[in-house]
Amino acid sequence: MSGHTAARGPVGAGERALAPDLARGFMLLFIALANSVWYLWAVPMGGLNAHPEPQGAADAVVQFFTIVVVDGRSYPMFAFLFGYGMVQLAMRQEAAGASPADVNALLRRRNLWLLVFGFFHALLLWFGDVLGAYGLAGLLLAWLFLRRRDTTLLVWAGVFIGLLGLLTAFSIVGIALAPGGESAAAGGMDGMADSAGESSILAAALGRVIVWPLISVMQGLLGLVVPTMILLAFWAARRRVLEEPGRHLTLLRWTAGLGIPIAWLGALPDALAQVGVWEVTAAQGSMLAVPHMFAGLFGGLGYVALITLVAHALQRRGREPGVVLTAVTATGKRSLSSYLAQSVLCAPVLAAWGLGLGAFLTSWTMFLYAIGVWLVTVVAAYLMERAGRRGPAEVLLRRLSYRRTTREAVQAPGRPPEVADQERTTP
Repeated sequence: MSGHTAARGPVGAGERALAPDLARGFMLLFIALANSVWYLWAVPMGGLNAHPEPQGAADAVVQFFTIVVVDGRSYPMFAFLFGYGMVQLAMRQEAAGASPADVNALLRRRNLWLLVFGFFHALLLWFGDVLGAYGLAGLLLAWLFLRRRDTTLLVWAGVFIGLLGLLTAFSIVGIALAPGGESAAAGGMDGMADSAGESSILAAALGRVIVWPLISVMQGLLGLVVPTMILLAFWAARRRVLEEPGRHLTLLRWTAGLGIPIAWLGALPDALAQVGVWEVTAAQGSMLAVPHMFAGLFGGLGYVALITLVAHALQRRGREPGVVLTAVTATGKRSLSSYLAQSVLCAPVLAAWGLGLGAFLTSWTMFLYAIGVWLVTVVAAYLMERAGRRGPAEVLLRRLSYRRTTREAVQAPGRPPEVADQERTTP
């Protein structure tokens, strides 16, 4: 970066839009609920998904809710917010005088460091890391699409949606035509959670690192959901949909009104099969994943739209935010730190290589544990907000990503020493 290029300083409190931070903070609860299921390592999984066979009515209710409302619905939303944040970063930097080449280099470094964060997250704690998937998708899509026309973004997003829809149609036909046979056997996904049930720390770490590249590529690129959401986010960020919801109320209402019901209805077959209301064969069960994933794409968009509408309504009242709203929003501002903190609070406590407490929990008690983990991160974020401190993971990522930008901006005439951008990373 040349000495004449100015770097954009931290985002001021008055500049921040409420909706993205509120959405991240709230949806981190869904991340905790979805991920904690994998720590039920002492009981075999049901063969349809990560959930074990329900051991009673409470388990069945929790599993039904999680599958319909949570599973496969939160990570598409975070992918959208991640893509939205990339465009916000680029626009702020260029408005401050940075060249497109410098901004591209900054985004490239940031996404590469996300991959590094994801690798160590998987190595030390959690096989289902999503930072690697977002970093990989961010690298490729920023290179290919960040500066393309709006029409190009929408066309390619439509192509990806069409491919997912076609796969969903084939799956539905396959479910209807699949021959009868034995019901879906337990343990169909146990191999994915072996690291949680492995008593050896080294063996568990090796298992996580082996699986992590496959998960990053499948979820970040080949699954098509994350690329689709990022492309739609590029388009929405150019129109400041989340910053200026009052100008886009019709779009937001239609997106929430259609997206959330589609997501919940699309998850019903999987949920009914999980709790035993609909008996499916092993072949049929394996095909339920595609419609569930496809419907989750609409759910991610719907959740973003709904939370944006709620944020808009709160801001129109003109009141000072209360403790709850401040705490959840503070968690969203520190979403990377909060996401990693969830693994710190879960893996060493629940996994067999740690304290192994996951062996003593069932679905409904694990559900409560996940809520407790989220509440701990909310309280911690609130205390950091009161103290004026940023999340440690955000600070580290910013320093690594802006290392050259910061040094040279200090040398630029009229620039203050602190010029690192407070850009948020979404899990």
